[in-house]
Amino acid sequence: MSIVDTVFTKVYVPTTGEVITKIEPGTFFLCIGVALALGLVAAFCYMFKNQYSKTLVMTIAILPPIVCVLIMLVSGSIGAAVAVGGVFALTRFRSAQGSAREISQIFLSMAVGLTTGLGYIYIAMILVGIIEVMTIIFTLTKFGESSSKRRTLKVSVPEELDYTDIFDDLFEKYTTSTTLIKVKLKNLGTIFQLTYDIYLKDIKDEKKFIDEIRVRNANLDVVCSRLVTGADEL
Repeated sequence: MSIVDTVFTKVYVPTTGEVITKIEPGTFFLCIGVALALGLVAAFCYMFKNQYSKTLVMTIAILPPIVCVLIMLVSGSIGAAVAVGGVFALTRFRSAQGSAREISQIFLSMAVGLTTGLGYIYIAMILVGIIEVMTIIFTLTKFGESSSKRRTLKVSVPEELDYTDIFDDLFEKYTTSTTLIKVKLKNLGTIFQLTYDIYLKDIKDEKKFIDEIRVRNANLDVVCSRLVTGADEL
């Protein structure tokens, strides 16, 4: 048997009877050990240059062996497999919303548990290796990052001012792109709060830009901040 055939072959084939499925102890502990080791690798990679909680790291580490055991036990029973699938579906609605990276690591832990539970331990190793290497590469590089010149600008103007084009010359002078996102009434309609999505030409001119806006808006509130959204949540 070639190396490729070995990699894509199960380390065990369950013997299915009418009631039970027999799993050799050596095979059982091999799959559990590999699942736990890969879970620890995933946990360490998740902690790399990332904010994390101890409970989530523990979950990522121990989820693969838990899923592995479940899959090994239900391999010979369709009814049990359907029941386990229903439990997995329910846990999604019993947990708080997490970031995209958290969700991806949870899915990876689930996939490792499923793969090792079915006996494909080499495929599980390859899966973790590829996914975690790519995760580290994305973390170390600027792949997917928004421009450092992008800002969310919130400007308050009195109701008597026509805000439609009052800042157009300043936007042309200091920004490369400007989009009016939202207009909000404040103080019983006496103040308009304008929210813009802008790209600055030069970050060093940010203070000058704000100072000139304050001259136009009667020195009311001006907030210029980095873009903050819920884009990293699923």
